[in-house]
Amino acid sequence: MGFLESSERVMERWTTNLWGFLLPAKQERGEAVAMLLRQCDDNALIVGRQRVVVPNAFVIELLPEIHQQLSESAWPVEPVLVNQVRRHAAEQGYTFAGPVVVDLRPAPGDATLRFHIHSRITPAERQPQPMGTHMTR
Repeated sequence: MGFLESSERVMERWTTNLWGFLLPAKQERGEAVAMLLRQCDDNALIVGRQRVVVPNAFVIELLPEIHQQLSESAWPVEPVLVNQVRRHAAEQGYTFAGPVVVDLRPAPGDATLRFHIHSRITPAERQPQPMGTHMTR
């Protein structure tokens, strides 16, 4: 029983550390979440008196081993990150040009940072308008 308990504690500590840099713990924001929110703040685009548009498409490049571990996790990370960005935008009065998307990808082989974030403003895809009936006289 001692081996199983110690293995369980090691796995729990490892998981907590891994999630700690991505997701907020209680009042403190995780490192990646803080960088996502900073991307919004730093790349805000004022388009009107009461409209500030911020990035809505984010790519987080992770070290390949971290990306693999998160991909195999039972808890999806992306929806939690999307909710954090949406909450921040609501608090700041920001708007988005389209839906908020966070995509986790493995970084190129020569990457040395734990993660790198890219962001951009991506408009919503326009739905094709149904062809109207034309009346001829």
